[in-house]
Order: sequence, then C-alpha cells, then structure tokens
Amino acid sequence: MRHISKALVDLGHHVDVISGPPYPDLDPRVGLIKLPSLDLYATPHPIRAFRPWMLTSRLDLFEWWSHNWGGFPEPYTFGERMAKYMEDKIDQYDVMHDNQTLCWGMLKVRDMGLPVAGTIHHPITMDRRIDVAAMPNIWMKFLKWRWYTFLNMQIKVARQLRPVIVVSDSTKRDVVREFGVKEENMKTVYHGINHKVFEPRPHITRVDNQLVVCASADVPLKGLIFLLRAYAKLLPDHPDLKLVVIGKLREGPTSKELRKLGIMDKVIWKTGLSDSELVDEYAEATIAISPSVYEGFGFPAGEAMCCGAPVITTNGGSLPEVAGDAAIIVQHSDPDALAAGIADLLNNPEKRAEVGRAGRERILTKFKWEHAARNVVAIYREAIANANNQSKRART
Repeated sequence: MRHISKALVDLGHHVDVISGPPYPDLDPRVGLIKLPSLDLYATPHPIRAFRPWMLTSRLDLFEWWSHNWGGFPEPYTFGERMAKYMEDKIDQYDVMHDNQTLCWGMLKVRDMGLPVAGTIHHPITMDRRIDVAAMPNIWMKFLKWRWYTFLNMQIKVARQLRPVIVVSDSTKRDVVREFGVKEENMKTVYHGINHKVFEPRPHITRVDNQLVVCASADVPLKGLIFLLRAYAKLLPDHPDLKLVVIGKLREGPTSKELRKLGIMDKVIWKTGLSDSELVDEYAEATIAISPSVYEGFGFPAGEAMCCGAPVITTNGGSLPEVAGDAAIIVQHSDPDALAAGIADLLNNPEKRAEVGRAGRERILTKFKWEHAARNVVAIYREAIANANNQSKRART
C-alpha cells in the first residue's frame, strides 16, 4: 500500500488511504484517514479490554467477542466502519481500491455509487491449509481453522468484485480454483520492487560463507523449517557456513527444530532492521534464499535480486514468475533440493556472480512501481467504465 500509493501520486493522482490500526507509514503526499478500532492485538489482556459502553455498540461488542473466541473479526469490522465513514463522501472520489480486505463494507460502498476495484495478493485459503496441517493436534487444528473463518466473507465478496487485480498469473489460477472467481474478471499486475532503495552496494565486500533469508520464523507458509534442515545437511562439508535470518525467534516449532538439529547457536537472528540495513545484509551475503512453500508474489526474493545478490528460491506459488531464469529455482518443502542448490552455488563463484547480475537486470526490466501504477490506473478506468455502464442500464 505504501509503494503503490506513492507511485500513484508520482503520476499526478490524489490518493487517500483509509486504514485501521496499526496505521501505515505513507509518503507525505498521501492522505491517511484513520479509522480507530479496538486494536485488541495490541492489548496485552484483550478479555480485560471489555468496557460497559461496548453494550451500546453492536460492532465493538462483536469485535471484542470474536477476537477473544479465537476469530479474526478485523476485516469485517473495518469494512463496516469504512462504509459508515464513506456515506457522505462518495462524491469526493473517482474510485476505491480494496487491498484484500474483501469485506462486506466494500460492496456497500460500491452500491452507494463509488466504483470499486480489488487486489487479491493470494487466496488465504492456501495459508489456512498449510497452517492447519502444521498444527500438532486436533484441538490446535480447530483453533487455527476458527481464526480463518473470515474467509467465508472474503470468498463471497471476491466473487462480486469486478475488476479484481491479481499480482501474478499463479495467483490468478489459485483464485479461480480456491475462490471461484471468474478468470475474465481478473487482471494481472505485478508488484514493483523499490529499485532505488534495494540496489547493489559496491563498497561492501560479498563474503564466501554466509546465507541470508528474510522469513517469519513460525509461519509454515514461509518454509524456514526446510531451510534450517538444509543448512544442517550442509554443515559437515561447510563447517564455517553462516545462516543469517532476518526475523525474530520465539519459543515454538522453529526453536524446537533448532534444538533437534543441534544448530541453535549457529543461526544468527536479526530483527528491526531498516531497509538500508537489510540492503547491507544482501550486499554481504554469499547467497540470499527465499524458501517459501507458497507466495502470491514474493517480495524478499525480488528485493534480494534487485540488490544483485545471487538468489535461490522455490517453485512455490508465483516465485518462478518473479525469478524467471535469473535465480536458482528448487522444489519447495524439500531440504535436499535446497541443500543441493546452495552447495552448487557455494562451489561456483562465477555462477553466483552471473546469477546476481541477471537478478538485478530482471527486476529493473519487469518490476518497477511506476509500471505497476500505470497498469493499476488502467484498471481503475475500467472499474469506472463498468460502473457507468451499469448505471446507464439501470436507468433504461
């Protein structure tokens, strides 16, 4: 949202972002309209957050109750607040862009007369399937499934939005299969990569024995567990090999796996890095790795490529579309395949250099935010034209 809104104002458009907490960090030229919620994820004891005045607000009461019973009500409650806010502001805008809230409120805004286009980054049913499968017992599987019940709303709303932006052809195929959205209602617009921030750092020497990965530790979708197993397989032949994880280690499945593999003290964890510090990590790394099981787009792989780092990624979701022939692609969820790909690049410095050069060139050619913004504007115009045609048909 930060990048596409900036790219749109760069093209001369006026953009306001309506957001619930946590509020995004936006370009100063982009307006930020804050819609407060109960923000229960930021509350240490959400059950104790109940207040008597909630009894007078059906929406606040539902948000408190659903959150404390293991649900994720924010997409629904944000949509209702947003629709209420927009009731007397429809004429101030030409189009509304939904960034995958896929909430009932978006349809309400559309029915008020404001054209709506939506983005689906990937169908969250994929996350649900992988997350539920990773849970250790039936009770935990139920709790995880319970959290994803907002998907019932998202699927129904997605089928009624037109046009829908998808961020890869892989996502388009998955949305057809998972959400039942018609293919002709979707347009592919690749995300951009901020090539002015993510760039090579010639003054930093690339080392010969350091892997870097940017991944959430205990999100099964990101595949970090498979990289850790691959790393353990590599250590006997590469005892000095370092693994830097840009993420935060918590007590959970990943920490248990680290103890099981005996590499708790070998893996380096870094968190809270600025973009500039992240670029330094990519500049120093021998290889950057994106081990995801599934991605709707794959920013970490694209950003590392843009920095000129040699990248190994998987065939999970849209990653092959981002990487093309400018990265090494291996089977997802396969530690042996990851280990083999890493070993090959570790032993071939010339190949590493060529992969790094090709990655930067591919991003500059295909994945700039300006190009994405121009394509998005064309889709906005289509949404406006569709709304005008529907209005004409209604009058006749």
